[in-house]
Amino acid sequence: MDRTARRDLGLLLLRVGTGSVLAAHGAQKLFGWFGGGGIAGTSQAMEAMGFRPGKHSAIAAGLGEAGGGTLLMLGLATPAAGAVAAGAMAGAVAVHAPAGFFNQSGGFEYPAFLGFTAAAIGLAGAGRYSLDQVTCHRVDQPWTLAAAFVGSALAAAAVIGKRVIDQAGEDGGNGGEGGGGDDR
Repeated sequence: MDRTARRDLGLLLLRVGTGSVLAAHGAQKLFGWFGGGGIAGTSQAMEAMGFRPGKHSAIAAGLGEAGGGTLLMLGLATPAAGAVAAGAMAGAVAVHAPAGFFNQSGGFEYPAFLGFTAAAIGLAGAGRYSLDQVTCHRVDQPWTLAAAFVGSALAAAAVIGKRVIDQAGEDGGNGGEGGGGDDR
């Protein structure tokens, strides 16, 4: 097996592994599958974490994870898929950041890893074993890459910024991390 075929096989495995984890997390949020809370339970959790309105936040997070993950698995619209999944994980990182880095203490290690991996796949491309290849890269263009990552970064910054402002208001403006528990 030549180097190019190995690279493409590695990208396939990385896409399927990362995409399936993200899609499963999104399915928990959207449908209650795999022990998840579904829209109702996730909406309550989002409210408790300071994301308002909770239902809109639950739907956005679920679609970002399930949609981005599914597209990554398929290798379709890979730049957009990676950007959307990375943006969704930025919100999770914001929730877990006060607990430090390591996952064992509730930190942001795991969502950061998923976000960086999704972003890297979006930047690298899906490889030959993908629907992007089958469709002659119609939705994997340089402009798609730029638009997807800029749009996702702006959306994540707006959502996280609103959460910070809302929480500061709940804490009486003293800038603390109040406003619900870290249930994510």
